Amino acid sequence: MRNPLQSVSRRDFFRTTAVSGSVAALHLTAFAQPGGGPRSDGPGAPRSAPRSDTGAEFITADTQAAIDRGLALLAQSQATDGSFGERIGGATAGITGLGGLALLGAGHQPGRGKYGKNVSRVVDYVTGLVTGTNPGFLTSNDGQFGRLGNQPSAMYSHGFASLFLAEVCGMMPEALRQKRVRAVLEKATAFATAAQNNEGGWRYVPNDPYADVSVTVALMMALRAARNAGVLVRKEFVRKGAKYIRECQLADGGFSYFKGGTQVGSAFARTAAAVVGLYSASIPEDENVNGKAIERGLRYLQNFIPNRKFNQRELPQAHYYYGQYYAALAMWSAGGDYWRTWFPAIRDELLARANGGTWTDHFHGTAYATAMSLIVLQLPNNYLPILQK
Repeated sequence: MRNPLQSVSRRDFFRTTAVSGSVAALHLTAFAQPGGGPRSDGPGAPRSAPRSDTGAEFITADTQAAIDRGLALLAQSQATDGSFGERIGGATAGITGLGGLALLGAGHQPGRGKYGKNVSRVVDYVTGLVTGTNPGFLTSNDGQFGRLGNQPSAMYSHGFASLFLAEVCGMMPEALRQKRVRAVLEKATAFATAAQNNEGGWRYVPNDPYADVSVTVALMMALRAARNAGVLVRKEFVRKGAKYIRECQLADGGFSYFKGGTQVGSAFARTAAAVVGLYSASIPEDENVNGKAIERGLRYLQNFIPNRKFNQRELPQAHYYYGQYYAALAMWSAGGDYWRTWFPAIRDELLARANGGTWTDHFHGTAYATAMSLIVLQLPNNYLPILQK
């Protein structure tokens, strides 16, 4: 059985050593800060309700064993250039960022911990996509990772890679590498804001005339993490993104893929993502309107609690890990009964899906599915700066 006193000590150590100076206070800002929905001890509870659901008591011995196996195999799969995942279009930067987040979620930092070297290699790979230090890849000086151009996953990948850099910013043990990380993060953030379209959201490629809720959430989460790291992000970009997400909500509380419901009906995965995107906004003056949309979205998601009977057509396998990743983040941010009910269910479902220590997605590969699963299973560790409470 995991020692809860040890777990608390490790969390406290991570919080005090992960960041330094003025950046520290920014990193420790919780993901579900004002501007999101109900941080409650149950649906409808006041936002000031005390919390008692963020410890490691949710990680059973079997869960920790699965995490340890998954981390070991993920680390072993890292390529010599520091990347994770198959070369799928422009997705490698994003999948590599997710792999780095999975390692950070276990408390490993650049140069620190069992997988500290692996995290450092992720940093070098991702920053090299912008600064031109990765041989064999067309690099970019405009802040986009690898000049992904018209690859269908370009902006998705940019969002996940930016999120990783924002989370690791302030953790670098060497001043010069920290300076490089921050410089790349600032360029990546500037590129993301410039790529926002007239609808207020983002699509697969920069400045597409039409946005979609899924890519918009990936960029909203990256912008929130960059703001936490002390990078300037003007409020107007965040407010427009949140407004676009709200405009995708339908009468049943779920979210459509495009604004105005032009994609047929609501769906689990994009609703989970939309809730997280609205939590990411965190603008006090918009707290009420975003909070109402979040509450409706959370109630819609209760129809899809893992291991319960539902219409399988609502959860296409192409989006399984994507949906469960965002749903777990949404429930973690909501807290209370939402979290206490959801996490044990998805934990047990993911443990049952593990195959030889890893998870596999037939569309996006093993590294992607394993990283997503590990991030979910390690949420109670409370190590990722953007999620800390």
